[in-house]
Amino acid sequence: MGSQCNGDDFEMPEIKIKFTKLFINGQFVDAVSGKTFETRDPRTGEVIARIAEGDKADVDLAVEAARQAFDHGKWPRMSGYERGRIMMKLADLIEQNTEELAILDSLDAGKLFTLGKLIDIPGTAHHLRYYAGAADKIHGETLKMSREFQGYTLKEPIGVVGHIIPWNFPSTMFFFKVSPALAAGCTMVVKPAEQSPLSALYHAHLAKEAGIPDGVLNVVTGFGPTAGAAISSHMDVDKVSFTGSPEVGRLVMEAAAKSNLKSVSLELGGKSPLIIFDDADLDMAVDLANKAIFYNKGEICVAGSRIYVQEGIYDEFAKKAAESAKKWVVGDPFDPRVHQGPQVDKGQFEKVLKYIEHGKREGATLLTGGRPCGDKGYYIEPTIFTDVEEDMLIAQDEIFGPVMSLMKFKTVEEAIERANNTRYGLAAGIVTKDLNIANRVSRSIRAGIIWINCYFGFDVDCPFGGYKMSGFGKDMGLHAMDKYLQVKSVVTPIYGSPWL
Repeated sequence: MGSQCNGDDFEMPEIKIKFTKLFINGQFVDAVSGKTFETRDPRTGEVIARIAEGDKADVDLAVEAARQAFDHGKWPRMSGYERGRIMMKLADLIEQNTEELAILDSLDAGKLFTLGKLIDIPGTAHHLRYYAGAADKIHGETLKMSREFQGYTLKEPIGVVGHIIPWNFPSTMFFFKVSPALAAGCTMVVKPAEQSPLSALYHAHLAKEAGIPDGVLNVVTGFGPTAGAAISSHMDVDKVSFTGSPEVGRLVMEAAAKSNLKSVSLELGGKSPLIIFDDADLDMAVDLANKAIFYNKGEICVAGSRIYVQEGIYDEFAKKAAESAKKWVVGDPFDPRVHQGPQVDKGQFEKVLKYIEHGKREGATLLTGGRPCGDKGYYIEPTIFTDVEEDMLIAQDEIFGPVMSLMKFKTVEEAIERANNTRYGLAAGIVTKDLNIANRVSRSIRAGIIWINCYFGFDVDCPFGGYKMSGFGKDMGLHAMDKYLQVKSVVTPIYGSPWL
């Protein structure tokens, strides 16, 4: 028996799609080509709206607007305090429109509406306020020179930034990138994923309403190989921040190198391990493991997709994990009883199902799930494989779907070695009551964030970013500001000073 697939007896909130055009220099405009593309509802596969399809010509216009706003506009020349006040106003407007924004992300990306209202959209406002508070605290340092010079450093905004964001957390990722860049005094062009453009355009509208000057925040909707590539290779873009796959991350870096050697930061996903030791609270461990992979239908870069359980509790854990997964309700993301909505689109749905078939062919045992759910839309049952070997595709590739690989280990040394046996290094979880094991393992795993006896322990003050092929550069925390600031040293000679 698989998971429960829920019916349709609930009230759907109403929404009118207001913004479907590109947002360039403070105005909503058609694409230069006049072309549009469809954005589809993953609950049904039906078209929600037609969106302006930006490409190189539109990126050129957006970058020109951002360049003018940076070189001659007031945003970089405002005090940090003034920028912060406008960002606070934007945060207020987002909160006032929480329901509408949550609906857009649910419609576009299949995200749970209830969690959008409770977590995602309030979280974007929190991000803005955090960086609004940092905008007037960007300090250089006084240098203690060894010769007769006086020196200090300035931290200056890097310039025009290109943000290329993914579809799994449309609003969250928009403000992961935009908030620190705004606080630093940069201007920017944002390309949302083609699967989820609706909330980005709404945020652009609110930014104008909040008083962010024209040209500072531009949104070009479109596709990676056209609009995304134009941003990455643009000679007048000073920095690109990209979240997505390693394959596209390579293309972004290559384009940056071949053009003007613009600075790049990348967050490229993961294959994160969750290591559960014999002394763990079993019920807590099962709950953490299932949420770590099934939350947001597995479409999360830090998903705990490799679960390592010590042999003493392995059998009991596997039994309880399967029972818990079978109670996980899959269905319409607007239904408050549902735990898991549809995969974002048909392509992702088919990709996940192919990985499940691959797991079976490679000899892993399908413990539960593994099938599509319902007769329309892109729903997949929560899936657990046991008897997974390290070299299997389901243990090595980021599936980006609700598929858990469950594996057994004996010793701490083995757990560390196997946890590190991946090209990724984004996150990891450890469940144990032994502080010495927690300390040793957390220092031994090569990943950017380690969660001990918790998972998804995100906070705006906690830097987030990867090791190895998970990329480089941090989102969140004050470290995120570094991506959008240049350090300049200023030196003047001093004469006859009584001290150096």
